[in-house]
Amino acid sequence: MKTTPTAVLALTAASILSTATAAPKISAQSIIVNPTTPDLSVSVRVDKDTSGQQNPAYKVGEAISISTTVNRDAYVYLFNVNPDGTVDQILPNRLSSENLVKANTTKTFPAEGDSFKYTVAGPIGQNKVLALASLTPLNLDQISSFKTQQDQFATVNAKTQAGLAQALSIVVSPIPQNSWVSDTSFYTVAAVNPVATGSLFVGTNVANATVVLNGQRLGGANVTYSNLRAGTFPVRVQAPGFRDYTTTVSIRGGATTNLNVEFAPQGRAPTPMPRPVATPPVTPSGTGNTVLDFIGELLGAVAPAQDPARSAYDRKIEDLQGQGYVLQQSVSTTTGFQGVLVRGASSVTVTVDRGQGRTVRVNVSETTTYRY
Repeated sequence: MKTTPTAVLALTAASILSTATAAPKISAQSIIVNPTTPDLSVSVRVDKDTSGQQNPAYKVGEAISISTTVNRDAYVYLFNVNPDGTVDQILPNRLSSENLVKANTTKTFPAEGDSFKYTVAGPIGQNKVLALASLTPLNLDQISSFKTQQDQFATVNAKTQAGLAQALSIVVSPIPQNSWVSDTSFYTVAAVNPVATGSLFVGTNVANATVVLNGQRLGGANVTYSNLRAGTFPVRVQAPGFRDYTTTVSIRGGATTNLNVEFAPQGRAPTPMPRPVATPPVTPSGTGNTVLDFIGELLGAVAPAQDPARSAYDRKIEDLQGQGYVLQQSVSTTTGFQGVLVRGASSVTVTVDRGQGRTVRVNVSETTTYRY
């Protein structure tokens, strides 16, 4: 085996041997069967099926162990027939030549403390493990060999299950029929479903930004990151001198998700403007001037010392924050206030100016960046 046992194609041929009565027979369930009923018995099991009646599935790379039980002291030889027809001799191997199993005991290969392990490898498909027990040691030099000095498992010259049965029948022919017996066990190497992966592009308008996806730092911005597991994850984009931008992104298998973050043009972190001290609301009694009453309702009852432009600005900022926008910058101007808020790839600039005739102008402009 290739540092792992793999598996077997069920044999459908009735026999490939001569019609001599002493010749072993081949069946669909076994590889080689003693035509007599010897007083020696052996059973072989994989660790996922202690009954020997099932066909458990293993994934490529998964560890597997094989156990055998005999009723008399016997030498046990293990072979694995792979789905592609190749055969591996998995015991004895270059790391362990100890294959004597004591009577009425179960021995597991590899055993605890052994310097080797069996790991399932391809190809995908049905596998069969053959255990051949003999009261005397068998010489397998005629049927198996190590291809290189690095091989841990010998490769059987026979290329098919039928070929293995024929080769083993020659090996056991010189010894009495009541001194050897065999058993088989099945398992399947299952295909591993590929993990769906996608890509994420994060673009920014500033230098030295970094991207953190699901708590793990990916690297710089303006880069496409590939082989990301599909799903919805939190993302954080950080840039020196700017407030972190956080959102969630959905990565789709076989597709690229684009995220564009536009930080405020100033290179310093936004400084929150001081908010006015709240004053108890005053129910307006009306001024008699329809325009002034309308402005009073729009801005709310304002203490005489409060700036109407500031009140209008704060209310507009709060309204946009309620829609999911994040304030990135807030500054005072000679005529009022200006702020920049972002949400995803959209940025909104709010400008509030004091006009003539006790008027307040509120202007909102939105910019959305798309990548194609």
